[in-house]
Amino acid sequence: MILFVDMDEVIADTYGAHIELYNAEFNGELTTELCSGSEVWRMVPEAHQDSVRKHATRRGFFRNLKIIPGSQDVLEQLSRKHEVYIASAAMQFPNSLEEKSEWLDEHFPFIPWQNRILCGHKHVLKGDILIDDRNYNLENFDGRGLQFTSPHNVNTQGFERVNTWFEIGEKLL
Repeated sequence: MILFVDMDEVIADTYGAHIELYNAEFNGELTTELCSGSEVWRMVPEAHQDSVRKHATRRGFFRNLKIIPGSQDVLEQLSRKHEVYIASAAMQFPNSLEEKSEWLDEHFPFIPWQNRILCGHKHVLKGDILIDDRNYNLENFDGRGLQFTSPHNVNTQGFERVNTWFEIGEKLL
């Protein structure tokens, strides 16, 4: 089986990073619960929205992300049974290509560089399963799409949902 796994909000916590950066920069009190159901940038005053939208352009943003709990263990087990590829849209932000590669080297060394697809659009992926948090990536995938729950997509419907890496393990191991 060929399995594609997104990075942001599936194995790397970008949502939490946006909240942490906003709170540090603007002395804010945002929480994941307060932002649930929306993008972080939409939940801040209009004068601060551009700053939040530009977090991903900052050097170090993608390099210092926290790991989504359970992702390392379950992905390592999956990689022993299936062809696992990390498929991440990395071309939009200039620093992300290098930083995401270094982050994967550190946290997911069992997934070799040959199994890392840092791309633009994901509609070119051809395989059995795509685990992603974004509707538009799942809509255009020909195989089985699993929507990984992230605070921004809690109200989204229409896709097979997985809330944790433990659930993914139960479905795919």
